[in-house]
Amino acid sequence: MRFQLNMITLALLAASAPALAGGYSLNNANTDKVKFDAWACKGCTLETGTQGIIGVGVGYQDTDDVRSANSFDSDEEVPYKLDADVRHVTESGYRTEFNAENLGMDNASANLKTGRPGSYNLSLDYRSIKTYESDTLVSPFEGIGSGSLTLPRDWVYSGSSDGMSGLASANPFEMSLKRERAGLGFEYQSESAFATYVHYQREEKTGLKTASGSFFNQSIMLPEPVDYTTDTVEAGVKLKGDNGFLALVYNGSRFSNGYSELSFDNPFHPTFGAARSGAMALDPDNQAHTVSLQGLYNDGKSQLTGRLMAGQMSQDEPLVTTGYGYALPVEALDAKVDIIGMTLKASSRVNKDLRLSGSYDYSDRDNKTQVEEWTQISINNVSGKVAYNTPYDHTSHRFKAGADYRISRGIKLDGGVDHRVDERNYQDRETTEETTGWARLRLGNFEHWDFSLKGSYGSRGGSEYQASEWTSSENNALLRKYYLADRNRTQAEMRVSHTPLDTLSLDFGVRYALDDYDATQIGLTESKDLGYDASLSWQLTERLLLSGFYTHQTIDSAQAGSSNFATANWFSDIEDKVDVYGLGLAYNQLMDGRLKLGADYSFSDSQSTTQVRQGITGDYGDYFAKVHNLNLYAQFQASERMAVRLDYRMENYRDNDEARDIAVDGIWNLVSFGPMNHDYNAHLIMLSMSYRL
Repeated sequence: MRFQLNMITLALLAASAPALAGGYSLNNANTDKVKFDAWACKGCTLETGTQGIIGVGVGYQDTDDVRSANSFDSDEEVPYKLDADVRHVTESGYRTEFNAENLGMDNASANLKTGRPGSYNLSLDYRSIKTYESDTLVSPFEGIGSGSLTLPRDWVYSGSSDGMSGLASANPFEMSLKRERAGLGFEYQSESAFATYVHYQREEKTGLKTASGSFFNQSIMLPEPVDYTTDTVEAGVKLKGDNGFLALVYNGSRFSNGYSELSFDNPFHPTFGAARSGAMALDPDNQAHTVSLQGLYNDGKSQLTGRLMAGQMSQDEPLVTTGYGYALPVEALDAKVDIIGMTLKASSRVNKDLRLSGSYDYSDRDNKTQVEEWTQISINNVSGKVAYNTPYDHTSHRFKAGADYRISRGIKLDGGVDHRVDERNYQDRETTEETTGWARLRLGNFEHWDFSLKGSYGSRGGSEYQASEWTSSENNALLRKYYLADRNRTQAEMRVSHTPLDTLSLDFGVRYALDDYDATQIGLTESKDLGYDASLSWQLTERLLLSGFYTHQTIDSAQAGSSNFATANWFSDIEDKVDVYGLGLAYNQLMDGRLKLGADYSFSDSQSTTQVRQGITGDYGDYFAKVHNLNLYAQFQASERMAVRLDYRMENYRDNDEARDIAVDGIWNLVSFGPMNHDYNAHLIMLSMSYRL
C-alpha cells in the first residue's frame, strides 16, 4: 500500500508506537535521507481573504391563483432574489460568514456570523415564511384585518343567507399568513473549560385565518385577524471536562396578541332573542419560563446523559366581557401551570459486539389555576347554566431498554422494549399504559445487496374507562376516544438496497401497520396503514444521469357509530390514498463542460373516500388533490467565475372537497367565504447569475 507521510500520519504513528511489532519506534528510524522540508499539512492551511459565491435572480410568473406562491416562494409578478455563501478570514484567525437563500422572496432566510472560532461568535439570523390559502374569498363585512367587523349601512337583513342581497357585492380578501423571525446570538468560549451563550429571537406573525361566530342556530364564517409577536430567549453556561460537560440553561418566551377580541355584526334577522352583534375572545397574551440542568459523561466505553427541568407557564389577561351579562368571579383568570421534567439516558459497550442502552423520561404538568364558578350562556338544551374551569393535570413516564448485537461482519441484530405510563385527571380515563417490543435485523455482507427487516408489537390498556364521568351528557357511554382506548398495534418494515452495476443503484422499502381497537364499540375500531417506495439512480453515460422515485401510502380506517344513543347501528369505511412519482434527468459536460441541462418532474395524487352503511351504503363525499410540478433548467459557465442559469417552472394543481365547495349563500343558515377549491396552471421563468469570489 502506498501512502504519503504528513504531519497527521506521523502523529498517529507516534501515538501507536508502543504497539508496533518488535517494539520498533520512530526514535530508532534512520531519518538521514528524509526531506523534512517537504512535510506539509495541507488541511491545516488557513486560507485568508474572501471566498464564496454570490447570486442574484429575477423572474416573471403567470398565475391566476395565489396558492401557487406556496411552491414558487413569491406572489409577485416579477420576483427577485439574492443568494449568497460567502466567508472572509483574516490572517489573525477572525472569520465572518454570510449565507442567504431566496432573500427578497416570501420564503427566504439569511444568516451573518462573525467571530473567532474557539473564542467567540456573534450571529444575526432572519427567516420569512408565508403560506397562502386563497385570494378569491369574500365576506360581507367591512374592516377585514381589524378587530371589528361591521356590515354596510345599507345591509338588507334576512332570516336566511339566500335572502341577503348584499352578498352579491361581498368584499373579496386574501387568506394568508406570514411569519418573520429575526434573531441575535452570542457565544463565548474561554481558554479554560468555561463557555456561555445567549440567543434572542422575535417572531411576528400577521395575516388572516378562519374563525366562526353563531347566533343561536345561525352561523357566519369570520376572517380573524392575526397580529402575533413572540419573543424567546435562550441562555446557558457550560463547563467542560475531560470526560463530559455540565450546563445550566434558561429558556423564556413571551407571546402577545395585537387583538384581544373580535366583534362582528349579525347579518341575520335576530331570532329567538339573538343579538345584533357578537364578540369572541382571541388568543390571550402569555409567557413561559424554564430552567434546566444538563450533563454528559463519557469514559470511552459508556456514556450517561441527563437533564433536570423546571418551569412555569402563565396567563393573566383581562377577560373579554362584551355581550356577557353575568357577573364575573374574577377580572382575569391568573392561570398558572407548573412543569417539571427529567431525562436520563445511558449506553455502554459490553464488548466489541454488544452494546446496551436505556433511558427514562419523566414529565409532569401541574395546573395551579384557581377553580372558579362561571355562569355560561346556554344556546341549546344540553349545556348547563353553571360551569367550572377544569385544572387538567398530566404526568408521563417513559422507559426504554435496548441492545445492539453484531452477530458477524455485516450482520447486526438490535431490539428493545418501550414502556409508557400516562396519568390524567378529569378525563375519561385516569391512567393508560403502553408497552411495545421491537427487533431489527440488518444484513450487509452480501455483494451488492443491503437488507433490513424490522418488526414491533405494542399493546395499550389502562384504568376503567368512564365515558361520561368528566364529559357532557350528550356522549354515548360506549364511546371510546382513540387516544385513550385499548389498542393493539402491529408494525413491520423491510428495506432492500441493490447496486447491480457501479453506475446503478436501486432502493425499495415497504411498511405496514395495524391498529386494532378491540374493546371499542363506538368510535374508531381499526386502522391499517400500508406504504411502499422505490427509487433509482442510474449514470447512463458519463454525461447523462437518470433518477426517479415512487411512493405510495394507503390508510384504511373503520368507524362505528350510533344514531339512537345505544349500540352501534351505522358504520363507515374511510380510505386515504397518496401516490407520488418523480423523475429527473441531468445532462452534463456539454460545450466543453460549460453547459448543464436538466429536468425534474413530480406528480402527487391524494384521494379520500368515505362510505357509510346504515341499512344501505352511500358515499359520504370524496376528496382529491392532484399536482404536477415541472422544472426545466440550463446552466452555462460563462467564465471561470461567472455562471448563468435559466429555470422554467410549472405547477398544475386541482383539488375537490365538497365541504369547501359551498357558495356564500349555499346553506340557508350559514354565511360562508364561498368556494375554496383550487384549479389552476402557474408558470415561472427565473434568470439568475452567480459569481465566484
